[in-house]
Amino acid sequence: MNARKSHPLIFGTILLTATGFLTRIIGFFYRIYLSRLFGEEGMGIYQLLSPVLSLSFSLTAAGYQTAISKLVAEQAAREKRPSFRPLAVGLSISLPLSLLCNLAVYRLAGPIASLLLQEPRTAAMLRILSFSIPLGAVHACANGYFYGIKKAGIPSASQLIEQAVRVGCVYLVSASYLAAGKTPPVSVAVLGLTVGEFFSMLVSLAAAWQGFAASRGAGGRPSLSGSRRILVSSGNLYRQLLAMALPLTANRIVLNLLQSVESVSIPSRLRLYGYDNVTALSVYGVLTGMAMPFIFFPNALTSSVAILLLPMISESYALGDLDAVKKYSARTVKYCGLMGFCCLCVFVLLGRWAGATLFDSPLAGYFISTLGFICPFLYLDTTLSSILQGLGMAGHIFLMNVICLLIRLVFVFRAVPEFGITGYLWGLLASQLTLGLLYLACLGRFFRKSSRQAAGPCRRP
Repeated sequence: MNARKSHPLIFGTILLTATGFLTRIIGFFYRIYLSRLFGEEGMGIYQLLSPVLSLSFSLTAAGYQTAISKLVAEQAAREKRPSFRPLAVGLSISLPLSLLCNLAVYRLAGPIASLLLQEPRTAAMLRILSFSIPLGAVHACANGYFYGIKKAGIPSASQLIEQAVRVGCVYLVSASYLAAGKTPPVSVAVLGLTVGEFFSMLVSLAAAWQGFAASRGAGGRPSLSGSRRILVSSGNLYRQLLAMALPLTANRIVLNLLQSVESVSIPSRLRLYGYDNVTALSVYGVLTGMAMPFIFFPNALTSSVAILLLPMISESYALGDLDAVKKYSARTVKYCGLMGFCCLCVFVLLGRWAGATLFDSPLAGYFISTLGFICPFLYLDTTLSSILQGLGMAGHIFLMNVICLLIRLVFVFRAVPEFGITGYLWGLLASQLTLGLLYLACLGRFFRKSSRQAAGPCRRP
């Protein structure tokens, strides 16, 4: 128990990483199963849904999860005990937004599929997907609270349950189709995603309610004057949470819009290169549904560090402990950079073998071996973004990500029609390298400015 309290980042990272690796191992074999079940074109159609899911999550949940985590961590640092009020305030905003988004996607599935995704076959899948939006929003807000109090066990358990239920649902439904001599539709995978999100939401909510009931039992019912203070505090919390969440939400929406343009444009640009529709979707499916998840597999470690770094950095910065911020940042850069270089060597050397053996796709092997070069910056960027977020630099992060997305879009529209999918791989390498250098420059500038201020009048930067 003492080890947990003394080293919450280490303990939480180990827990999240272990769960993350187990989840990704399940997801890894799940991807192989899907690729063999639906084929390369089916995977391409399935991956076309990701812009809609990402955009809806950005609109209804992402900013609120981060704001809840940050507020809970800061309040716990000042008051020496966690508060559920940021979670309640966040849910009161996020849930209605997510229900409206659910209704909009369900009713407009046809136009979204035909006009935006340029693939009418995704309409039925979008209707199923729409029900995962409010489930994901509630789940994200609850996880934000647990990350804020540095209790990674609940998010880890819900993540594992989500993946297990998703895989189990898809396997059982697909097995029933195959037993009847029918080919399972791609919408089966979307059904599994929604059902998995439902069960993970239940786990997170049950844990949050249990903690709330325990805190009410220990503290008793508030007095009338105490109730008035809570109302005033809640009003302040709404202002604080919205002040944090709205810029984050706006930034995420802009970024996801750019990413959506990128995702939807790749198949159409490949058709300009000379591919027919089936081949274009197949190449897109191999890249985004097979190769990229393989490259992101080791990111379970850096994602775990990033999730827990945000409240740790926020708490240290709120207390004015810049030495702790520097220590966390230096260790993160050192070890994430080293891990990325090791993964680069593995993917470059064994990528072609992995693609041919695991996915039965030489094209996937080519993608894996080429994308291996982005690993040092890919894994480092995840944690550097969390550090800068904890230091209140959401605007800087937004601008840097926009720059890198614009770089990728230039390659999509100019290089892909002439060089095919290889042109897009060049764009990924260039943008990830640029993003890493920008993050490092921004963090270095912050520490230099903090050192100058510390040498002058004694005040927090």
